[in-house]
Amino acid sequence: MKKQRHITAPLLSLCLLATLLAAPVLAADVYTYEGKGTVTFNHKGHGAVLDCSRCHEGEPGRIPIENKQQGHDLCLNCHKTEKAAGNAQAPVTCSACHVQ
Repeated sequence: MKKQRHITAPLLSLCLLATLLAAPVLAADVYTYEGKGTVTFNHKGHGAVLDCSRCHEGEPGRIPIENKQQGHDLCLNCHKTEKAAGNAQAPVTCSACHVQ
């Protein structure tokens, strides 16, 4: 029984350490992008209703949006498709996403 405790405690410690080290890699709930008005992207909200592959190709990770065209290609095109399908929560006007 003592031998089992000697194995269990270090094993649990190792699992806890691995969890703590992995925490920064996990997705943030909200991302902000600066542009003509700050765009706030609620990752947690989108993830609750969309499959990861809708935005991410391959292994999920932060998608760098470095210019207007990239943002519009990724976000606005999807919002327009969702809006056309009747999803009233998909904003398509500039001021709905870009807050001055």
